[in-house]
Formats: sequence, C-alpha cells, structure tokens
Amino acid sequence: MAVKYLIIRFSSIGDIVLTTLIIRCLKTQVEDAEVHYLTKPAFAPLLSNNPYIDKLITLKESLSNTIKEVREEQYDYIIDLHHNLRTYIIKNKTGILTFSFPKLNFKKALLVNFKINRLPDVHIVDRYFETVNIFDVKNDGKGLELFISPNDEVDLQTLPEPFHHGYLALVVGAKHTTKQMPFELLKNILLQLDMPILLLGDQNDNATGNKITEWAKRSNIFNACGKYSLLQSASLIRQAKVVLTGDTGLMHIAAAFNKKIVTVWGNTVPEFGMYPYSDKNLYTINEVKSLPCRPCSKIGFNQCPKKHFNCMIKQDTSSIINQVKSFYE
Repeated sequence: MAVKYLIIRFSSIGDIVLTTLIIRCLKTQVEDAEVHYLTKPAFAPLLSNNPYIDKLITLKESLSNTIKEVREEQYDYIIDLHHNLRTYIIKNKTGILTFSFPKLNFKKALLVNFKINRLPDVHIVDRYFETVNIFDVKNDGKGLELFISPNDEVDLQTLPEPFHHGYLALVVGAKHTTKQMPFELLKNILLQLDMPILLLGDQNDNATGNKITEWAKRSNIFNACGKYSLLQSASLIRQAKVVLTGDTGLMHIAAAFNKKIVTVWGNTVPEFGMYPYSDKNLYTINEVKSLPCRPCSKIGFNQCPKKHFNCMIKQDTSSIINQVKSFYE
C-alpha cells in the first residue's frame, strides 16, 4: 500500500531547486512512496518534468481551495520545507501529521542585526534531511537535479554565431537589487573578458542587458534577459562553459548541472547555508568580508540601506576576472 507524502515549498527558484535531493531520496528510499509537491504556479515548471514527483499541485488564489485539495488527497504525511504562516494554516486545517523544516530565523536575525553567528556550518540541503530522518531517508550524495523537456532545450545554433561553441553565462538579474552586480562592477569585469558572454535575467532585467550591450558594442555579448522562459534559461545555463552570478536562483540551477560557477555576494552571506551545493572545486565565492553592515538582510533590498553598496562596489574585480578565465580554459 502506497505511503502518500506532500512536500511543500512555495518559492522561490533557488529554494525549490535545493529541495530536489529530498524529492529523489524520499521517492527512491521509502518503499511504495507516493510523492506529491505543492508550490506556487510560477515555479511549477521547475518540477513539472521531475520523474520522482507523482503529482504536482499548485497554490490556489484562495487558500481554502488549496486546503480542500490537500484534504481530498488524504496524505499520510506533510514534509513542510517552507514553514511559514500559510503552511501552518494548511497543516492546522488538515490535521495531517507533519514534519517541518527548522528555519533558524532567530539565529539568522542574530547574524543580520548583531553580527553574531550562531548558525550551524551546514548547507541548507543537508539540514532539509532533518525533516525526513524519521523515515530513514539519507542523502544519497548525488546532488541536486533539474529536468528540462526537449521542448525547452535551447539549440545554440539559434543564437548568434559567436555562441555556438561555448560562452560565459553572466546572470545580471536577481530578485533583490542588493544581490545584483551593479553596472559599474559589470563594466570593470567585462572590460577584461573577451570570451562570448550571454546575459541572463528576466524581463525586469532587459533594460540592464540593453545598457550593457549598448555600452560594450561587442558582437560577442548577447542580451538574453527576458527572451527565454525559466526552463529555457536553465538550458542556457546547462550549456554554458562558466556561470558568473550573484546569490541567485540561477546559481542553484547551475549547481544542479555541476557547472563551474564564480559567485559574487552582496548583502547576503554564505553563512546562511545557501551557497552552491556542489563540488567545492567547481565554484568560488567572492565577498567583501570587512564590512560591519554585512549581512544587512537574509533576503535583500531594493537598494542599499546605507546608500553606499560597498558590498558590491568594493569587490576585487581582478580576482573575479582571474577566476572566470581559469574556469573557462
């Protein structure tokens, strides 16, 4: 008889990709496990091709309709990897036995507000396993994964000719401005990189992409921001030789494909446990450690609270450039 699990993680891109190891291990290690997943509609494409998910359901505009659907499925267990007010209401209203992820918000607040680090030196993916330990589910060591359908794979021959045989994927977008590399930093980096560079982001980043291409006036810099779907952007990440990115969802997608990643950190810090979950030889971390204001948030802001944005402005551009070149060879 099947044992029905509902995994809940509503958002965002990176957070959902980071749950893929739990999905696989739960499905493959628990006999007769039936795994369902509840997320927001915007992020469902990240999971729609996952062979370890038996059913994907999405959050409805009315939470009561979501609760009704969850009740009707008669789950044996809920694995709550989001652990917020809405998941609390769902769990409370359905009465299903639940195992919830400890978010350590108090310890994160200590680090943000008082610069006191009491967080465990453990990646969030490994902490996710605390929610399924009772089922004797263990980390299989095979890492994250993202499944892309053939329809979402981007044929590099459809890109300009300089990109047919490899490129640097440069992620210019991020959900919060204080995680984005500012234009001046990008200019200083691009001045010393001559390989084909594909700019990635969503429609909100298209203006930045255009600003870069207009400034650079190079045929081997292509603005792909907003021109491809989320999974198509993932395909472009998968086919890149190197990925240069801030603390973004595409960073975690790159880790799922075991890409070489150069990361640049602004207001957030790796100590939150959300650095690339991959071989340590495949990624680098660049950050301005000497700033007393950092981290200023566990998520991010639309602008630097101190107005100087030194966590990005003072990055060691020479080091970033050398890392990209070394990985690209």
